[in-house]
Amino acid sequence: MLKKPYWKGIILLLVIISLIAPATVLLINNYVQKVGSQYLYGAAEVPQAEAVLVLGAYVYPDGTVSPMLNDRLTIGYELYKHGKAPKIIVSGDHGRKDYDEVNAMKDFLKAKNVPGEDIFMDHAGFSTYESIYRARDIFRVKKVIIVTQEYHLLRALFIARELGLEAYGVPSDRRQYLFMEHYELREIAARNKDFFLAKILKPKPTFLGETIPVSGDGRLTDDKN
Repeated sequence: MLKKPYWKGIILLLVIISLIAPATVLLINNYVQKVGSQYLYGAAEVPQAEAVLVLGAYVYPDGTVSPMLNDRLTIGYELYKHGKAPKIIVSGDHGRKDYDEVNAMKDFLKAKNVPGEDIFMDHAGFSTYESIYRARDIFRVKKVIIVTQEYHLLRALFIARELGLEAYGVPSDRRQYLFMEHYELREIAARNKDFFLAKILKPKPTFLGETIPVSGDGRLTDDKN
């Protein structure tokens, strides 16, 4: 049978851990936000870049983009239209035949008369980290404007800067979104995860492959061309 002082030591250790762990989570969350916030710009002020990177979001079964993704694409298109970048990378989940964010994003832009050669499709953007890693290594981007909602954009900019990209961000918050409290709470965990991925571990994404420089023709990435 364990002596009482031994149990006291265990209890004290557990109390210390229970206090340190939440504090560490919050410190990392705040650090990622602080780094990302340094590179936020409005659409008019953001520096020019090689490409706009639009990060994917939910697409309905009929192929319609969700309000959140609609707003990301709209801002991405406006940046392209006003000469902030000559190319657009659409990066999202196309890992299953029955779910395709990337072609829905392409169709949205083509409906606005963006030519296919200016749309680069990343079919394996399964996470924010993977989308940015692939933008660097597959599409050979060095200077990029990232577009997504601000709660998400702070993390994306942190990742991009840690991976060596000259990255700037334009938020795409054009309305109130459903379930934002859920997204923001989940984002705390995501910031902690990507802090370790981008700053320390730097793992390769699920898929890499041949390079398709963004200076070339985006139609090479179109699986339905």
